[in-house]
Amino acid sequence: MSDKPLNDELNAVDADMAETNAEHGLDAHPSDDLAPLDAVIAERDEWKDRALRVAAEMENLKRRSETQQNDARAFAIQRFAKDLLGVADNLERALMAAPKDAEGATAGLVTGLELTQKALLQAFDANGLKRVAPQAGEAFNPHLHQAMMEQPSETVPGGSVIQTMQSGFELFGRTVRPAMVVVAAKGSGAQAPNPYGAAPAADGQAFDGKA
Repeated sequence: MSDKPLNDELNAVDADMAETNAEHGLDAHPSDDLAPLDAVIAERDEWKDRALRVAAEMENLKRRSETQQNDARAFAIQRFAKDLLGVADNLERALMAAPKDAEGATAGLVTGLELTQKALLQAFDANGLKRVAPQAGEAFNPHLHQAMMEQPSETVPGGSVIQTMQSGFELFGRTVRPAMVVVAAKGSGAQAPNPYGAAPAADGQAFDGKA
């Protein structure tokens, strides 16, 4: 008995299965099956990258807009602020010259000056004009401070502020007037103890390193 009919039947079955798989895309190569997914992932990454770029551009635009607004506002009130600094200086000088143990009408006058100065500084702060008055020991900042003199100090390290002679002011981060300060000279500050103060000499006698 010949096997030809059986082979023909098997070939027919294989052909039908191949046709069915082709219709449903089951005979494609695995890499061909993933091609649409890879395309979707690539498109997603591209749109994600675009979104991140747009977000970064919007953030930069927001910062530039805020900077421009601050610059415009500072330019508009800078001249007026400078004129008011003289008033603030006069109030501060008056308070410094006022007697500390004032009584009666004089005490009321001093209190009025203090309240006026407080209200003026609050108005400055509300409009972005901030007072710069470094305390003793603060590091000298060339952007905010102006060194009027330099002198040695036993308590303040070199390069730090010893005293503020006149307060400064900054407007939205820009110096309107630097604070006039006295700066400690190089080598200032508390001296370290002498390590040779009580060292024994070679012959057994005490050696005074301070001599």
